[in-house]
Amino acid sequence: MYFGLRFSRQAILKKADVWLRYMCNITKNEPKELEYIRNIGISAHIDSGKTTLTERILYYTGKIAKMHEVRGKDNVGATMDSMELERQRGITIQSAATYTMWKNYNINIIDTPGHVDFTVEVERALRVLDGAILVLCAVGGVQSQTLTVNRQMKRYNVPCIAFINKLDRLGANPYNVLSNIRSKLGHNAAFLQLPIEQDNNIKGIVDLIHNRSIYFNGDFGDDIEYGDIPEDMKQLVKDKRQELIEHVSNVDEKLGEMFLEEKSPTKQELIDAIRRNCINRTFTPVLLGTALKNKGVQPLLDAVLSYLPHPGEVENFAIQETDDKNNPKKVVLNSSRDGTYPFIALAFKLEAGRFGQLTYMRCYQGKLSKGDTIYNFRTSKKIRLSRLVRLHADQMEEVNEVYAGDIFALFGVDCASGDTFMTDKKLNISLESIYVPDPVVSMAISPINSKDRDNFSKAIARFTKEDPTFHFQYDTDSKESIVSGMGELHLEIYAQRMQKEYNCPVNLGKPKVAFRETLVSPFEFDYFHKKQHGGQGQYARVIGVLEPLPPNENTNLDFVDETSGPNVPKQYIPAIIKGFKMMSEKGLYSGHRISGVRMRLLDGAHHIVDSSELAFILATQGAIKQAYEEASWQVLEPIMDVEAVVPIEFQGAVMGQFNKRSGIISGSDGTADWITIHAEVPLNCMFGFAGELRSLTQGKGEFSMEYVRYSPTTPETQEKVVMNYLESTGQLQAFLNSKKNTKS
Repeated sequence: MYFGLRFSRQAILKKADVWLRYMCNITKNEPKELEYIRNIGISAHIDSGKTTLTERILYYTGKIAKMHEVRGKDNVGATMDSMELERQRGITIQSAATYTMWKNYNINIIDTPGHVDFTVEVERALRVLDGAILVLCAVGGVQSQTLTVNRQMKRYNVPCIAFINKLDRLGANPYNVLSNIRSKLGHNAAFLQLPIEQDNNIKGIVDLIHNRSIYFNGDFGDDIEYGDIPEDMKQLVKDKRQELIEHVSNVDEKLGEMFLEEKSPTKQELIDAIRRNCINRTFTPVLLGTALKNKGVQPLLDAVLSYLPHPGEVENFAIQETDDKNNPKKVVLNSSRDGTYPFIALAFKLEAGRFGQLTYMRCYQGKLSKGDTIYNFRTSKKIRLSRLVRLHADQMEEVNEVYAGDIFALFGVDCASGDTFMTDKKLNISLESIYVPDPVVSMAISPINSKDRDNFSKAIARFTKEDPTFHFQYDTDSKESIVSGMGELHLEIYAQRMQKEYNCPVNLGKPKVAFRETLVSPFEFDYFHKKQHGGQGQYARVIGVLEPLPPNENTNLDFVDETSGPNVPKQYIPAIIKGFKMMSEKGLYSGHRISGVRMRLLDGAHHIVDSSELAFILATQGAIKQAYEEASWQVLEPIMDVEAVVPIEFQGAVMGQFNKRSGIISGSDGTADWITIHAEVPLNCMFGFAGELRSLTQGKGEFSMEYVRYSPTTPETQEKVVMNYLESTGQLQAFLNSKKNTKS
């Protein structure tokens, strides 16, 4: 009677159904067989619906009892957006890990950010995952960050399933998106499903593998109804199924033979062929749906089980050090879960938890139990484990053991992102670390209140440890603290986190672009460093050439030893390299790092008593200073690939804004209502573009950008950068006087 007053009969049945699903999905301590495990990531361009899709997956698998929206009216927010800033802004900032079960399969899921400023979170996730779901917007299609994510998947050889989301949006065109996947991403892709539309609304989907329709009934889309294919779609379904078979046959030997013999494959033969080629990254299955309207999510989960690999189907390598340091040995790790092989794991993400540092790890080999002792390969430190946990967003579940293929976390482990851990110290192997892009934007930062300096230091120490793309340094010339990151939003988020999490409000100064300086033409140097006045002196001579590297290598530094004979003993070569690198940290032309330069050492001289490492370091630095006085230098700046999506009526205004900012428009594509403009713009000219775009497009336009390359800057910008440097170092007046004397 009491329940009858609070809930309707339907609500009670609903809660009972969720409870039953949850009870069926409680993870036992017994290890699952490898084939019943999936480690997947959900990646896409910003605002493609990744977090909403993850929320539906957790609901349908019984992990959560109620769905919430990313920008929900109930002020709760999506489960995976556990950070307060994520809920306020409606974007994912940190990748979040969770685990669930579907049809007796364990699925570990990492929901990743879509914004390019947090691209390292995607790097970390893809490094440790076996497969991924690439989410695409049915209107936007392949966008700039989709291309970035695709490159990251290729870097780590991660197979993926494509899921075209937001079919409920006006202007949705999955056929156009499939064309983009093939042309822009270069995937051999084909539909596994087709949308069933009625009055411009998606009613369900057609399964091309099983030749049936699927409808998602009920308020939450969990009442699945299978039926026949609509009459008006039968010919289209037949054509698209044949297209699917052709695309798979092109890359699968077994199915190719059947195709040539004009034999029709069975459902299981087609599923097996798709799985083989999806794992090999030679075919990408494309599924459809709308996560927000609760359609297409359950078949996507079935596809994860059917087509993405389990940990045993992915070859993972470790690097074993040998006597020849330049030729390390590659070792294939064994993913067996019987616990007979030594434990090896990679720390891929660090986070400050409620009980100290939380270290996310992926176990690649062996078994780890609570109370075991592990070793950090990099530091050789020994750690005894007191807690092992599995994660569900910001919640944790204690476990006693983890096995190969599991994603888990440890407390109180002092380490860095990318460290290798093992139980057998004698193994002498390490796992390949994570690719970390260089930061492109710098800003001056300082606490508003001087009494907050302790909290400021704690926040900086924590954030730089957690995020390898967030750098901090003190500039002795400008007497400013400088933070560097992947974009303005990246640095702004950390400033807000300092205020919210450490009660330390900060001021962020004008962004500083990470310019570089390089040689214009080769310079021959011959520098003799001599100091011999009583006692042991200093004696070193270096002769060689400084030359610019090709444009595609202008972010590198190169050193080539071309000496022969005894003039420069080999034990002094490392000192010359050190001197070269020390001078390259801060150039003398504009105060920025030297890049795109090769130093060729041709000859030199030494003294049997007075030569030393210090003498050769100073000689090398003298040679670089000589090059600054006599050679021609230029400033390089980062060029960004910018993609702006705007309503068609604002196309001219936005293109004009790109031209005003020294941009080069590389192309555009779109529909009748919206257009995507692609341009390459210097990062130095992009500040304030977000506000400008909003005002130009009545708040409808959005843009994203990513680093492409370094290129020579314009003469005006170069002069401004050089003058600012001379002024900050007190050399401006002397420079102007020398220029005046030269003219006269």
